[in-house]
This record gives sequence, C-alpha cells and structure tokens, in this order.
Amino acid sequence: MPRVLFISHDGHTQEAQAQPGASVMQAALDHGVAGILADCGGSCACATCHCYVGQAWLDSFAPAATIEVELVSFAFDPQPNSRLACQLVLGEQHEGLVVGLPRRQI
Repeated sequence: MPRVLFISHDGHTQEAQAQPGASVMQAALDHGVAGILADCGGSCACATCHCYVGQAWLDSFAPAATIEVELVSFAFDPQPNSRLACQLVLGEQHEGLVVGLPRRQI
C-alpha cells in the first residue's frame, strides 16, 4: 500500500496510506489531512483538492485532462506542479509520494 507524505504550506507533515487505485484525495480524506476539502467528492468539479505534486513524481501520473488544467488555473496560487488530488490515482509505484498543500485564500 503506497504511503503519501502531505506537507502543509507551513511545513506540517502528515503521512497517509492508501490502497492502490485510490486517489490522493481519498487518502487525504481517510486520514484527516487538513487542506484537502474535496467539496465535489472527487468529480473534478471544484479544485478544493488542489495540491502540488513533488517534482520527482510528476511523470508518474497520467497527464492532466483539459478540465483539470482549467480548474487548477482558478485555484489559489497555482504552480507548474499543481494538480487536483482527486485526479491522481495511486499505484504501488507511488510509495513515498510527496504532496504539498497550498496556503488557503481567506
């Protein structure tokens, strides 16, 4: 089962473990990771699961679909490594994945 390390904007870390085939968003929700809201429940409709994928891991996921790219562009502080956690499907190759969480706009 792959483990994911979430790092908040202020440096707090939290580890989550998930079954292969689960999304990064689901792993975060299952482990109470603050910063992943998932208001749409993972249907790629809201960008409240916006995250930053560690540079070394970007190519290990399928490329972002057009709708994801558009939603990320409306998220707070998008970066070149921004993705929606609901669209990141975990596999055994993601053991040790590092995911950053953006500061939330107030």
